[in-house]
Amino acid sequence: MSVDLGSEWMKIALVKPGVPMEIVLNKESRRKTPVAVCLKENERLFGDSALGVAVKNPKVVYRFLQSILGKTADNPQVAQYQKHFPEHQLQRDEKRGTVFFKFSDCSTLQRNFWQPIKDAVITVPAYFNQAERRAVLQAAHIAGLKVLQLINDNTAVALNYGVFRRKDINSTAQNILFYDMGSGSTTATIVTYQTVKTKESGTHPQLQIRGVGFDRTLGGFEMELRLRDHLAKLFNEQKKSKKDVRENLRAMAKLLKEAQRLKTVLSANAEHMAQIEGLMDDIDFKAKVTRSEFEALCEDLFDRVPGPVKEALAAAEMSMDEIEQVILVGGSTRVPKVQDVLLKAVGKEELSKNINADEAATMGAVYQAAALSKAFKVKPFLVRDAAVFPIQKFSDHNKRILFQRMAPYPQRKVITFNRYMDDFVFYINYGDLSFLNEQDLKVFGSQNLTMVKLSGVGSSFKKHSDAESKGIKAHFNMDESGVLILDRVSNLDEEEVIPEAGKDQDQSEKQEESAQEKPETEEGKEGEPQAEEQKDNKEDEAETQNELTESGKWDRHSIESEESLKNSHVFLPHIRLQDLTDRDLEKQEREKTLNSLEAFIFETQDKMYQDEYLAVVTEEEKEQITGKLSEASNWMDEEGYTAGTKELKEKLSELKKLCKAMFFRVEERKKWPDRLAALDSMLNHSSIFLKSVRLIPEGDQIFTEVELKTLERVINETMTWKNETIAEQEKLFPTEKPVLLSKDIEAKRSFLDREVNYLLNKAKFAKPKPKDKAKDKNTTSTENSKANSTANSTEDAEKVIPPKSDDAEEVKPAEEPPTADEKEETILELNPAENTDTGNSQSTTHLDISVDAKSFQN
Repeated sequence: MSVDLGSEWMKIALVKPGVPMEIVLNKESRRKTPVAVCLKENERLFGDSALGVAVKNPKVVYRFLQSILGKTADNPQVAQYQKHFPEHQLQRDEKRGTVFFKFSDCSTLQRNFWQPIKDAVITVPAYFNQAERRAVLQAAHIAGLKVLQLINDNTAVALNYGVFRRKDINSTAQNILFYDMGSGSTTATIVTYQTVKTKESGTHPQLQIRGVGFDRTLGGFEMELRLRDHLAKLFNEQKKSKKDVRENLRAMAKLLKEAQRLKTVLSANAEHMAQIEGLMDDIDFKAKVTRSEFEALCEDLFDRVPGPVKEALAAAEMSMDEIEQVILVGGSTRVPKVQDVLLKAVGKEELSKNINADEAATMGAVYQAAALSKAFKVKPFLVRDAAVFPIQKFSDHNKRILFQRMAPYPQRKVITFNRYMDDFVFYINYGDLSFLNEQDLKVFGSQNLTMVKLSGVGSSFKKHSDAESKGIKAHFNMDESGVLILDRVSNLDEEEVIPEAGKDQDQSEKQEESAQEKPETEEGKEGEPQAEEQKDNKEDEAETQNELTESGKWDRHSIESEESLKNSHVFLPHIRLQDLTDRDLEKQEREKTLNSLEAFIFETQDKMYQDEYLAVVTEEEKEQITGKLSEASNWMDEEGYTAGTKELKEKLSELKKLCKAMFFRVEERKKWPDRLAALDSMLNHSSIFLKSVRLIPEGDQIFTEVELKTLERVINETMTWKNETIAEQEKLFPTEKPVLLSKDIEAKRSFLDREVNYLLNKAKFAKPKPKDKAKDKNTTSTENSKANSTANSTEDAEKVIPPKSDDAEEVKPAEEPPTADEKEETILELNPAENTDTGNSQSTTHLDISVDAKSFQN
């Protein structure tokens, strides 16, 4: 799956066998879900359910969290978030340096498919730095997701556009600018499409990110906040209340919801009436807002619209003349004023809207997910993303660029240290960020990524003092997710050189430490190191033990052992998440029990008026049951909806125990007709079968006398039991416990069925006895006819199936051998040539001794 994680909305797409890429609907059947979570007492709600609580209790609903992801407590965007949502109390985490929500109102704290989905490609804004990207990866890890890749949302949009226009891409480069204004930010991206030839798989289309410009705070949410404040001002001016509406958190939440609706409506209408029932103190609010008023409120925001375009052109070193078309992406580009300002800035005749502004990133990301998965095969589409921020290595005042601005990735770089003969330290920092304005630099945070201390260098050189030294090599990798990793450090003598975590000046940025050891990938070959950095790259190098592994990733202070790490604060999110999950399951169990109790009460009350239930209960029982049901119903209205799961289960168990005898008597009476009919049918078939096999001449008989007498005994015993039990049951009142039980009837039928099947199987596999060649030639034709008829009936034992008809005449077991006339008549009718019964006849004489066992299963 792909997850397009926006600031306000989240969209998910799925690819599965036999079904093309599709957007997943949430439980409200919507194609997008609000990025909101509600934590209230024992409840955890997401999406629209959480938004429903936001108006009533905004303190427990958390939204627009993307802007503070991976930020330190002193970051300007944290202060801005606190200003936008004063109902939340943000506090600094002393261990991590980041912020957390003080949640004082309660204690500290999977859409259905046929199988759980763990593999995902997640979109992130192109301007996310290393700390923000690792924060997303850590959150996905806590949630139990396997992240195939973090893909920039602008790259996902470009991929979606290119995949569906593959035929239009050729060897001639086409430059397209995507302008994406979402709820929280704006990004402008210049993409070059063309076909390229590769050594491995021939010619394929490729997209390359050439330039990126962004504005972290320019988006639809800021416009909505302006509208909200304007509506609050209008309400105060109406002076219907002495209180200031801006001090009422619930009222401001209602105004924000109305402002969001108003912004959408004003995109298509010149004016609209804003109205809210019971805004504050049961006072209704109603006011007219025009589009011109809205545009005046956001005038400074519209002035910033061209900024990302200019930055993207500067990064790509292009002019607008080289751009073939400008394509709009994101919901906020639907604001007419945004389009007007942008069209004037780019100097084009029109802006293209030939892409799904809301779902393009989601669909591009799910295509990438399918390409990365081994379970699917897709047409190759090469993607060359670009690193927005440069990264450099710094040691002893010597700087070397690792990855330049807009350098394509994934890419590997190898840095060789030639002058060090002993343990040493080097730093990894961001490069020149002068292209960012002052505010963006403050939001960016620390420019120091990590400090790496190498140990074992001196001992390695001493061990091989006679060998020529060619330095220490550090292998860096910018992976597909745009995350910088120090793969390994080694010398040319294949000795281990162990990197250790150092002390950063900014502890919060320790999250940037190149964390995990990853194998090399073919894609890493796309970006080759510079000549100066790769001259010794062909030498054999041994992979070293990378101390910056899982521990370096999670703990930003120092390398810890696995045992101590288990108790580290960084694993608390797993514990808290499990605690929330347990609460969810407990809540679901309670709701399930509550529903079961309600249903049982209502259904049983209704049954007490039905004849079949009234017939099996005495007046005393009826009064007792109806009284308990009425008592339980009253308890539900007064206390039941706040009672715990245990109490609800006990109440349900008590009622079921009280009504158990009544339900049992009714169920037994319902089962009697079918079970008795099946037993009668089995008795009839078994009796006819026994009568038939006793007519076989002694010379052709395949059953022993013991076997036949056993079957006869079982038939007689079953018949006797049935007649006696039915007679005894008829003497009882319907309100008494029945002696004729459906399970006993079924047991008798099954036992008789087994006895018959035993004989049937024996007849099926029995070999016919050899006939005597010396025959009396003076035998009468009548006797020959009898003998042939008997032989035929034996040899064709498997050809004729006895009827299963329950309407067949009941035949009791014979206690005396039949007369010669009776025997002759029966044998003649068993002749296969004359047996033309089609299954509709009521006759019980068209039978054969050898019957398919399935005939007696029912």
